[in-house]
Amino acid sequence: MRDLIDDLDRWRSRGEAVALATVVETWGSAPRRVGAKMAVSAGGEVAGSVSGGCVEATVVDAALGVLRQGAPRMLRFGVADEAAWEVGLSCGGTLEVFVEPLAAAVYEALRPALVAGEAAATVTIVGGPAGDLGLKMLVLSEGRSGSLGDPARDEAGAAAARAALQEGRGRRVDLGTAGTPNEAVAGFVDVLPAPPTLVLVGGVHIAVALAALGHTLGYRTVVVDPRPVFGSDARFPQVDRLLRAWPDDALAGLALDSSTAVAVLTHDPKLDDPALRAALPSRAFYVGALGSKATQARRRQRLLEAGLGEDQLGRLHAPIGLDLGGRSPEEIALAVMAQVVAARNRSPLG
Repeated sequence: MRDLIDDLDRWRSRGEAVALATVVETWGSAPRRVGAKMAVSAGGEVAGSVSGGCVEATVVDAALGVLRQGAPRMLRFGVADEAAWEVGLSCGGTLEVFVEPLAAAVYEALRPALVAGEAAATVTIVGGPAGDLGLKMLVLSEGRSGSLGDPARDEAGAAAARAALQEGRGRRVDLGTAGTPNEAVAGFVDVLPAPPTLVLVGGVHIAVALAALGHTLGYRTVVVDPRPVFGSDARFPQVDRLLRAWPDDALAGLALDSSTAVAVLTHDPKLDDPALRAALPSRAFYVGALGSKATQARRRQRLLEAGLGEDQLGRLHAPIGLDLGGRSPEEIALAVMAQVVAARNRSPLG
């Protein structure tokens, strides 16, 4: 959703209606994850993706229809659909996409959290009586807004949203029944987590390329280097934070949580070792350090003598990065970023 903000704001500033398509369920080898989004303006402009292939055209047509009719609808693609076959669902995948007019009030309440990088969740009714489809509630750390049309349903939706935020994944939820005769009401909890953080210790050439890659992939980037020549604004114009401090002091002031990756790049024990002593015991999902196998062996011994345990050292990716065979700073940065992405997605490569 964060990557759609500029387009949504531009369209809305022109007074255009907007439809939002969201992947709410997948089975098998569907090409995009639950929560993937595509926005379509009334003028036919498109941002985002729900499949990466020919299903997009069908979804765009449906979105324009939703804007004309003003009613949400669910789209289902499976192995029997020609468009789904063309995007790779032929090997057993199924995709459900909920298409709705953009809920302006909820978006206005959500937008500040997205811009600030805060986690949020929305709960949307995606199944049940036609009159309830598209009802939406926003859940933030400091409260909630909007309604699912019933107090009990609101409480159930809020509880489901808080649980999904803890887990970090969206899901379909049962919201009870409604209507005559009673019809099952299905909700979709869409988790919008805070963006991950990439902490780079050492403002070296590799860090310049790595910060740019991290920015492109939606990471908040932090560069730590006490040396004025390396930790300069001129070298890192796009980073979110530039900390001219010793790594142990800088990392102590950062929340190295489960959405944080740390890459230690200076090749200088005076900077690398304090950074690793802070990062390895933390909750960071990735910690890597530049250096040859011989360098890593000497570093490992120093860290053991400094009191780190074998389990903590076992978390260290060293030598850093996937073995892509590259040698230039940019190629090494690509190898490091690939390993970070693999670790975040729990790929065997990570």
